[in-house]
Amino acid sequence: MHIKGSRRRAGIAVAATLPLLAAAVAAGAPAQAASPQGRAVLAGSKPAWAKSSADRGPTAASAQVTAKVYLAGRDQAGQTALARAVSDPQSTSYGHYLTPQQVQQRFGATAAQIAAVKAWLTGAGLTVTGANQHYLTVQGSAAAAQRAFAVQLHGYSKDGHVYRAPTAEATVPAAVAASVLSVDGLSTAPAKATHDSATPSDTLPGPGAAFVNSGPFSSYYGSKIAKGTPKAYGTTQPYVVQGYTGTQLRSAYGATASGLSGKGVTVAIVDAYDSPTIVGDAKRYAAAHGDAPYTGNQLKQVDAAEWTHTADDDCGASGWYGEQTLDVEAVHAIAPKAGITYVGAGSCYDDDLLAALNTIVDNRLATIVSNSWGEPELDSDPALDAVYNQTFTRGAIEGIGFYFSSGDNGDEVANTGTKQSDMPSSLPWVTAVGGTSLGIDKHKNYQFETGWGTEKSVLSADGKSWAGFPGPFTSGAGGGTSSRVPQPYYQKGIVPKALSTLNGGVNRVVPDIAADADPTTGFLVGQTQTFPDGTVKYSEYRIGGTSLASPLIAGIQALAQQANGFPLGFANPAIYARYGSSAYHDVTDHPYGKNTTLADVRVDFVNGVDASNGLVTSLRTLGKDSSLAATRGYDNVTGVGSPAAGYLRSYQHRHYR
Repeated sequence: MHIKGSRRRAGIAVAATLPLLAAAVAAGAPAQAASPQGRAVLAGSKPAWAKSSADRGPTAASAQVTAKVYLAGRDQAGQTALARAVSDPQSTSYGHYLTPQQVQQRFGATAAQIAAVKAWLTGAGLTVTGANQHYLTVQGSAAAAQRAFAVQLHGYSKDGHVYRAPTAEATVPAAVAASVLSVDGLSTAPAKATHDSATPSDTLPGPGAAFVNSGPFSSYYGSKIAKGTPKAYGTTQPYVVQGYTGTQLRSAYGATASGLSGKGVTVAIVDAYDSPTIVGDAKRYAAAHGDAPYTGNQLKQVDAAEWTHTADDDCGASGWYGEQTLDVEAVHAIAPKAGITYVGAGSCYDDDLLAALNTIVDNRLATIVSNSWGEPELDSDPALDAVYNQTFTRGAIEGIGFYFSSGDNGDEVANTGTKQSDMPSSLPWVTAVGGTSLGIDKHKNYQFETGWGTEKSVLSADGKSWAGFPGPFTSGAGGGTSSRVPQPYYQKGIVPKALSTLNGGVNRVVPDIAADADPTTGFLVGQTQTFPDGTVKYSEYRIGGTSLASPLIAGIQALAQQANGFPLGFANPAIYARYGSSAYHDVTDHPYGKNTTLADVRVDFVNGVDASNGLVTSLRTLGKDSSLAATRGYDNVTGVGSPAAGYLRSYQHRHYR
C-alpha cells in the first residue's frame, strides 16, 4: 500500500460536504436524547457509583454548587466527520488542516448560543461567574442547580466518603440542548489524574524526595549476570540495566539509521505543575549522555495562571516533577532537534488538565502532544468524555495528535478490584501507548521485547531460593476493553473479536502502539532531588512505566512527521494502516519461544537512597501482565506492536509492506 505523497499544511479548508458518521465514530458529539419532559439528557452526568444502595439522602437545598457548563458549539457531527477525513491517509482531505481561528469560526459557540445558555442558567437562579469559548462557570444553591438541570442531588457513599451526585441523568431545556455539551460539578467525587481543597495560588514546593538506584547493573540487557543468586527458569538471570540512554533507544527503534532529528517539529508535554529545576536538569542530562545540546528557545514553558491542590495528600505537586523530567528528557533523547513546549496544568484535576490541552489547541502550540497521566475508567467522570473528545477532534482538525500512556496497573484488578482500562487513553480520538520490556544488546541493536508485566519474588534469607517464586503481579502496561467507548472505525478488522466484545458490546480496546516501559529496562533520567540530610542536588536514576512509553512514541512521531513533510495529526488511521507490516515488531511475551521465560535481578536500597537500612534483592519476571497478554498480532498490552526500523522508513519512502 502506498501513502499519498502530497504535502499538506494548516489553513487549507475542505470545501467538500462531508458525510455524517456512525454513532460509534462520532464519539465527540454530545450524547443527548430527548426526554419525556421535552428536555435533552446529558449522558454520563450521573456517575456509576451513585447507586440506590449507597444513597444517603437529599442534599440540603442551601448547599452551594459550583459547576462548569461546557459548550457544544456548532455542527458537532460535521466536526467529527472533518476530523476523520483529515486524519485518514486514504481520504482526499488527508492533511487539509484548519487553523485554530478557522476551527473556532466554523465550530465554536456563537454569541447567541452563549447568551441563550446564560439566560437559562440565570433564570434558574444560578450566577454565571466566568465564561470563555469552552465553558461557563456557575455558582448557586443546590436548589437552583436542581431547577436548572431538572434533577435531584443526593449524597452517596463511596470509598469511605459521602459525595454529592445526581439521582438521574441531568437534562437541559430543548431550546439550548444543541448548545450544551456537558456539565461538570454536579457530582463532587474527585476526578483527578495520577502521573502514572487547597487555596488558589498555592506555592509550588521545592524538589521532591530523592530516589537512588542500587547496583549492580547491566550496561545493556544481559551484560552482567547475577552470579551467586539462585537460578530461575533454568538459568542464572542478569542484573537489571542501569538505565538506557538516548543513544541506545534511538538505535534500537530505528531512529539512528533514519538520520532524522525531529527538526521543524514541536512536541508539547502536558503534566501538572512545573519543576523549578527542569531547564537546568534537562541541559545537564543532555550534555552528560551525548544528546544534542538545547538551542535557543528549543525548550519552552507555558504555565497555568495559578497552582492549586498542591498538597501531598491531594495532587502532590513535587511528585509530578519527576514525571515532567522524564517526559522532557525522553522526547529530546529520541528527537534531539524537535522543539519541546511544556504546558503545566494548574493541578492534577481533570478541569485543569483539560484547560492545558485546550491551551495547546486554541493556540496550536504543537502538533504532537504527549500525556503521561490518567485514571481507571470507572473512577473517571463519564460526563467529561464528550468534553475531552471535543478537544481531541478539534485538535485533529488542526493536525494535532494526542498520545496518552495506557496505565501502569495492567487490567487494574490488583489496583481497584475491577478489571478495566484507563482514561483518557480509552477515548477514540487519542493514541493509547502501551508498554514493553526492551532488550538492547552491546551494539545498541534491538534484541527483544516482551509485554511489560512484572511478577516479583524476593531472595530468601539464606540466599538459596526466590521466596514465593514467581511471586505476585506488581505492575504492568495498562490495557483492555473499555466498558463505555464503542469500537472506533480504525480498529475494525484488526482487533480480535474476543477482545472487542469482552464487555458485551463491540468496544474500544487499548493500547494502539507500545514502547519500552518496564522500570527494570527503563530510561536513565537526571533530576535535582532533596536528600534525607537536606541537601538538594542533581542525581540520576532509572525510571519506567507507560509514562516513559508515551514520550518515546511522541519522539518517534516527531521523526516520522519530519519525514512526512506535514503534520501527522490524529495518527491512529495511519498507525493501523501499517499493521502487519515491517513497520512494527510484533511483540509477544515469549520472544524466544513458549518454553523460555525472561527475567532479571534487581537490588534496591530499603530506604530508597542508600545502604544504611540494608538492601533487598528481587527477581523480576518479564511478560506477566495481570490477565493481559502480548500475543501474535494485535493484543491488549502492546497494540499493533512497537516501532521497528521500517516504521520511519515507511514515512521516508512513502510505502510500507
